[in-house]
Amino acid sequence: MANSQAGLDQLRDRVSAALAGFLGRQRRVLGGIGDDMLPCLEAVTVLLAGGKRLRPAFCYWGWRAAGGADGDEIVTAAAALELLQASALVHDDVMDASEIRRGQPSMHRLFAARHAAAGGVGSADAFGTGAAILIGDLLLAWSDEMYHASGLSPAALQRGRPVLDAMHTEVMAGQYLDLLSQASGTDSLQSALRVITYKTAKYTIERPLHLGAALAGRQTRSRAAQIAAACTEYGLPLGVAFQLRDDLLGVFGDPAVTGKPVNGDLREGKRTVLVAIARERATAAQQRLLHRHLGDPQLTDAGAQAVRAVLTETGAVAECEVLISGSVKQALAALEAAPITGAASAALAELAVVATAREG
Repeated sequence: MANSQAGLDQLRDRVSAALAGFLGRQRRVLGGIGDDMLPCLEAVTVLLAGGKRLRPAFCYWGWRAAGGADGDEIVTAAAALELLQASALVHDDVMDASEIRRGQPSMHRLFAARHAAAGGVGSADAFGTGAAILIGDLLLAWSDEMYHASGLSPAALQRGRPVLDAMHTEVMAGQYLDLLSQASGTDSLQSALRVITYKTAKYTIERPLHLGAALAGRQTRSRAAQIAAACTEYGLPLGVAFQLRDDLLGVFGDPAVTGKPVNGDLREGKRTVLVAIARERATAAQQRLLHRHLGDPQLTDAGAQAVRAVLTETGAVAECEVLISGSVKQALAALEAAPITGAASAALAELAVVATAREG
């Protein structure tokens, strides 16, 4: 895998090819039910065309870290995580009433528009929400199907099953904690960090690494435990840094790069670490401004700019940058003592930079 230690470009292409093959097979299945099912597949295909393929990359390098050899089977198993991620994104957009995902209309908005354009009976929004929920469920089922059809041995798949089960539970828990914090109005830094630990850090980096290592299964029980611990010591702080960067990009990033509206997180009033720090440090006047604008679905550009000014003036932006830098350093330090292959260590060091890049 040339050009970089992680070979991310080549791995991304291989993951995309595996997904294309899987979706091609599903086209025959859905087409056999009826042509009216194909818009679902087309929408999924567009959604899956985006993304950095980070979860498959961490899974693949977890496999290599544990001594597994390169092969199409592990790439296919890792690619199944993209379907799991897509499922979470579709459902997340419904819960957050998000309009845009990866530069395209979110799934529920896409199908609401289709309903309206066709002159359908009943509420277009209700139809769009229902379609998105079902498509998200389908993607979750497909992730399991693709995993089991990867070509890895039954013994390997069985070793990975507990990790995959944990991922399913933890991402749901993270989503619920996020929903709960929004409903309760919780603004504490501790609560925000708890949400991103389960919604992002474990699900994006730690568990994909664990899954790859478990699938490889080439170690003694003691060594397997050491590798799993190293994956956690690297994965959790890097996962936190990844989400902190995403939160910053969600407020200050370029929509052409991030694929979502720059004011979206502010309109939704997301209880991020960035916002929690700002609220802790804000003056009374700044508190009133944040209370007035955060979570306002009619938020104007001027209001969003005022919020961004508070986030900067309170030092919340600078503090998040410090937290990102410190977390990345912690993750890289964990690699130095990790009992993993040299190639995997170098690749994971590179992925730490890719996952937290300022340009998104």
